[in-house]
Amino acid sequence: MRAAAAAGVAHTVHAYEHADGGTDFGAEAVRAMAGLAGAEPEQIFKTLLADVDGQLHVAVLPVPWRLDLKALAAAVGGRRAAMAEPARAERSSGYVLGGISPLGQRTALPTVVDETALLWDTVFVSAGRRGLEIGLAPQDLVRVTGAVVAEVARG
Repeated sequence: MRAAAAAGVAHTVHAYEHADGGTDFGAEAVRAMAGLAGAEPEQIFKTLLADVDGQLHVAVLPVPWRLDLKALAAAVGGRRAAMAEPARAERSSGYVLGGISPLGQRTALPTVVDETALLWDTVFVSAGRRGLEIGLAPQDLVRVTGAVVAEVARG
């Protein structure tokens, strides 16, 4: 939220009760945001970290969809991508799993936002902790993160 505010980005903040012990963070966010903001599942975006040729990258894609690792590697000019180890993702981002935000990460990483984000006036991403989402224009998300927009998700 601080990163969005510092960049002068108009945004909304939505808090919901995270179910302790729950591990399907995306599904939980989809259910909560449907009630809080009337959001569609494909409007709620998850933030994943992947290792592309030895370097961490951020992928932001709709919760219901899966990350296409080959497409991510191609989008950043790499050859091979694999999901980052959870502990490495937490250390790099400064956030816990289920709360990793594409904004304000401890270490700024190359970021790719799935092209479907541009279909919406507002997208929702984690605001840095489980149970907290931030809504913002996808163009602002791309600008603030310095992201590349590419097709990296598959339904």
